[in-house]
Amino acid sequence: MTSDPRVPGVVAGVTDRQGTVYLGSAGERALGSGTEMTTDTVMAVFSTTKAITGTVALQLVEEGALDLDAPARQYLPELADVRVLDGFDEAGDPVLRAPRTEITTRHLLTHTAGFGYDFFNENYNRLAGEHGQPSIVTATRAALRTPLLFDPGERWEYGSNIDWAGQVVEAVTGDRLGDVMQRRVFEPLAMVDTAFTLSDRTRPRVATMHQREADGSLRPTSFALPDPEVHMGGHGLYSTVGDYLHFIRMWLNDGASDGGEQILRPETVAMAAENHLGDLKITALPGVIPALSNDAEFFPGMPKSWALTFMINDEDAPTGRPAGSLAWAGLANLYYWIDRSTGIGGFWGTQIFPFADATSVGGYLDFETAVYHALDA
Repeated sequence: MTSDPRVPGVVAGVTDRQGTVYLGSAGERALGSGTEMTTDTVMAVFSTTKAITGTVALQLVEEGALDLDAPARQYLPELADVRVLDGFDEAGDPVLRAPRTEITTRHLLTHTAGFGYDFFNENYNRLAGEHGQPSIVTATRAALRTPLLFDPGERWEYGSNIDWAGQVVEAVTGDRLGDVMQRRVFEPLAMVDTAFTLSDRTRPRVATMHQREADGSLRPTSFALPDPEVHMGGHGLYSTVGDYLHFIRMWLNDGASDGGEQILRPETVAMAAENHLGDLKITALPGVIPALSNDAEFFPGMPKSWALTFMINDEDAPTGRPAGSLAWAGLANLYYWIDRSTGIGGFWGTQIFPFADATSVGGYLDFETAVYHALDA
């Protein structure tokens, strides 16, 4: 892999059903540091956390401990207090009302419950700027306590829904989300460097976060995820590309680990990989806070659906990814895909804000395209 000077450092990997096919790195962990990016570099993986939270929720469904269509307040009573934001009054205060439908865990896992993000929604950004609503990145309980943007089930809006799903998992199991993931996913999949907090082993390998400036230059920053009050099921994990390939491979192998242990039943994986939005579709993500995200949409103009808990491209993608494949991303320009029909998947990891950085996305799409060209050859 050749180093692109416009990206400080990248780790990329590909897996098929049998094992890792490619794992490579290029560039530096911090621009100008001279410290090479290595394949075991640890990154804040942001929303690539979501699919792991979805996986432990599906395990609870298999065990009969969680009903996706029951009111989620049955497991997590504080969800009964959530209200819908109906705009702002003349004084600029939020106008709130009771939701007309119950939030279910299925709503949470499909981003149809009504929760949003301040960097993708103007009303949430206003709550943050004018009313002191903490950012979700603070990983505090107060950061979770936001109103809904619409009645549950009404539409798709990307947001803190899966953070709440993580809280449902904690309520059902009686354990912190990270402990649940460690026992049920990380240990059986040998994901040795994945956790909500850094350890003495992983801290020395962490990549520095970078900011893309308006002139296109990159600046190393001091950004770090805080010690979490709440294990955020939507964004809080640190991991490596190699670790995440183990997780992708489990989804390629109908829920089985490399050692043959069933993390999920094959029928659960098949069910989860289907469209769970009905007639609703994913919409583009508007970059409301330019320092954190540009306007973002995967394969513009192509219809996309949502699985449990991934994006589905409903048509063949220009990279070669077939219709029906699974994918998602993380805020610091991390991207992955899972093609269960071909039996291939990959992960592209960088640490750059804002999201949907043109150079990062272009590099990822070139990488994915090269993988399918190699398969065709």
